[in-house]
Amino acid sequence: MNRHCPDEALLTAKECADRTGLSIRALRLYEKHGLISPRRTSKRWRLYGNDDIARLNEILALKSIGLSLRSISGLLCDQPTDLAQTLILQRDALMDTKHRAERGLTVVEALQDKMRLGTPATIDDLMTLMRETNMAEPSRDNVAWRRYEQMRPRTEIAVDPALYDDYAGAYETDDGTFSIVSHRDGRIFYRIVGGADNEIFPETEAKFFMKVLPVQITFERDESQKVKYLKHHQSGFVDQALRADLKQALQIEKEDQHRINEQKPIPGGATLLCRVIEELSKREPDLSKMAPAVAELLEEQKGSIQVQLEEAGKLKQLSFKGVSQNGSDVYDAVFENSKIEWNFALTHRGLMSYLYFRPIL
Repeated sequence: MNRHCPDEALLTAKECADRTGLSIRALRLYEKHGLISPRRTSKRWRLYGNDDIARLNEILALKSIGLSLRSISGLLCDQPTDLAQTLILQRDALMDTKHRAERGLTVVEALQDKMRLGTPATIDDLMTLMRETNMAEPSRDNVAWRRYEQMRPRTEIAVDPALYDDYAGAYETDDGTFSIVSHRDGRIFYRIVGGADNEIFPETEAKFFMKVLPVQITFERDESQKVKYLKHHQSGFVDQALRADLKQALQIEKEDQHRINEQKPIPGGATLLCRVIEELSKREPDLSKMAPAVAELLEEQKGSIQVQLEEAGKLKQLSFKGVSQNGSDVYDAVFENSKIEWNFALTHRGLMSYLYFRPIL
């Protein structure tokens, strides 16, 4: 903030309040919390410029997903305004509201049609109506603000590379996803088993970040100061992985690479995918069979996925295409009205760690 253009338009407190819809009291409160720093005239009147208005947009975007002013202060104080990420956050929030409104309208119209035919509303109808039309209840708040925080710029600091010995090794999440941390030539690297090494850079002695992706890795120690687990921060989610057997992780990585080289599908994969498609078409995915991040995404998006599958029609054919370089099985699914490509992967514990689909044009 505080980079001013010579010809920048400046607003008084009243003009700023009138044009933004905020109260002067709210402007004073944000200033008190150190979130904005309006300039002052010789008579100590406040003047608000582009930087202040951009920061106000950022504050309102974070308030819209349920963050308290105290949380916003902790997140933004001493940080530059990031308008690009604010726009992403606002777009995601508006798109979520739009999708929820569309689902609510579908439920209302279906119930109206039913009642016109003289059929009374059931308890299930009323429960669905209540759930789908409750626009006051946010559904993406936690993921949205975590994604916003994870996308913010990071600053690299210098640390003693001797620390990297503590962090090196294998880690495993509860769902069975392995990751490996290694170091060489004074640099430290991180990879999900089967993927490529990505260098990570320290922002503190325990917190690291990637420069090529909005991913952060945090190492946590136990009471004896031994590194016990790491946390992987990405796409609004935080996965915790405990220390694991490096030999086991490398063996699983070797087996995955062999499957990629041989283009061999996961045993029973076609049957599994058929079941998942059927569950999604009924809006009843078995989340106990999913890794936490996949389960949370499906829970958020199951309504819109159901609409897409209803438009696609009945599944007629499923054919294996191959194994991608990230180890996911790829299938072409032929439906009555469209074709859809599906990608999925399983952990060694049998949980679905990746699920993606796209229409084939």
